[in-house]
Formats: sequence, structure tokens, C-alpha cells
Amino acid sequence: MEETTAEYQAADLVAPVEVRVRTQVQFGCKTDMGRVRENNEDKHEFFVPVDDQELANKGRIFVVCDGMGGAEAGQLASELSCKTFIDVYRSHLGDSEAAIRGAIMAANRYTHEVQLMDRKKQGMGTTLSALILVQDKAFIGQVGDSRVYRVRDGQVEQLTTDHTWVEETVKAGVMTREEAEASRYRHVITRAIGPEAEVEPDVFSHEVQAGDTFLICSDGVTNHVSDAEIGRILGENSPSEAAWKVVGAALVGGGTDNATCIVVRVTEVVAA
Repeated sequence: MEETTAEYQAADLVAPVEVRVRTQVQFGCKTDMGRVRENNEDKHEFFVPVDDQELANKGRIFVVCDGMGGAEAGQLASELSCKTFIDVYRSHLGDSEAAIRGAIMAANRYTHEVQLMDRKKQGMGTTLSALILVQDKAFIGQVGDSRVYRVRDGQVEQLTTDHTWVEETVKAGVMTREEAEASRYRHVITRAIGPEAEVEPDVFSHEVQAGDTFLICSDGVTNHVSDAEIGRILGENSPSEAAWKVVGAALVGGGTDNATCIVVRVTEVVAA
């Protein structure tokens, strides 16, 4: 990974960003192997800067990855991607969206190179969903079918779009959503970190308001917990309690996959 790291190691040259807004957040996280799997291929990480200038420049980072390709390979893919994403994002010289895109591409290159070097790991990959809170903006990076939700004023909204056969088929008008969801191909994802040399992430942003609550989660959650139930749990509980209850609901609903989530609540947004 020497070339990737060298590309971004001049982090101290980034021009300071004016602190316009200060936010306060609370967050909690939870992961579980589930009731069927014998290992956990999900990975979640977060990084909250202590330094005020880094907080203003780069913000708070939250990432969920869901590995694939077999026990050892899937775990390695999600681990490498989480860590690489955070390291490269923090040291990238571009603005937030450029840094997210660069960090996802770096994670993809590294994971792809590793699977090329070991035949036992060929085909390994992972989803990656990242939420980064920078002052009064929520930046999101997305590859795969893990998701980011937001609950605002009691309304739950899925902010990301799944990179799946179902979504592409419905968007193309080939099938209704009900027909596509019943297909044996419903779990096929069309973009992932690692399998190919290049990947195109979704990167976008939203304004943040006090009271916004975000959920980043793997499909082990959304396979068993409805959007309405997610909204109810996040609306009624603290972030830590909500994280445990969301994963608990996935286990009660079947627990057919690893289930992981991070819940982030913005408690205050004030002018600096």
C-alpha cells in the first residue's frame, strides 16, 4: 500500500477551514454474528478527532462494511476497507467529497491487490457505507447494499441507494419491486469494494439539523427490520439503546446474517 499512502501523506499542508458551525453528537454501535453464521464478516469503525482544526476540516467518521467471499476472505476485506478508508480520508488533500471518493478508491485498490496475491481470497469483497459529519453537513459514501438512514421530525428516510440487481431491475422497469424482491437474484449486489480494479461510489451530502438521527447498517439488519421499525426504535431510544435494539430486532426477525449498526444523533448545531 506504499503508493496509496504516499499519495496523501502531506496532510499538514491542508489549508485550515473556517469553523462556521459547531455540532454536538451522541452515538452508539452494535454488531452480532447472527443465528446462522459461524463468524462475523461485518466490520464497523469510527474516528472522532480531538483537535478542533481536524474536526472542522474532516469531521467525525463512521463506517460499516459487510464482507463477502468466505469467512477469512470476507473478514479481511471488511477489515482492510474500513481501516484504509479512514486513514486515506483523514490525510487526503481534497475537499470532503473528493476525500471520500479518493478513500473509497484507495480501499478498493488495496483490497483488490490483496485478493490477486492469494488465490484463496480471489473474489473477496465488501460493501462500504460511510457517514461523515463535517460542521453542518452530512457527507455519505456508498458502495454495495449496506445502508444509511436518517430520522428527522419522526420521519425515516433511506438516504443511500442499494447497488443491487433488484434496484437496477426495478429502475429499468423490467420488474415491479415485488417481483424483483421475490427473485432468486434478489441478494446479488452489482458494486462492491475489491472484486474489480475500479469501482464507482455514490458520494453526496445533506444539510444537518439538530435532532437528526442517522443509522448506518449492514443488510443483516435490513433483511429483518422494516424501515418503519427502524424509525420507531431510533425515535424512542438513546443512540446506544437504539443500536442494541435494532440488532436485537434483526435477531428476533430471523438473524440469518451478521447484523451491524452505528446510530449517530446530532444533539446541537450552533454558529461558532
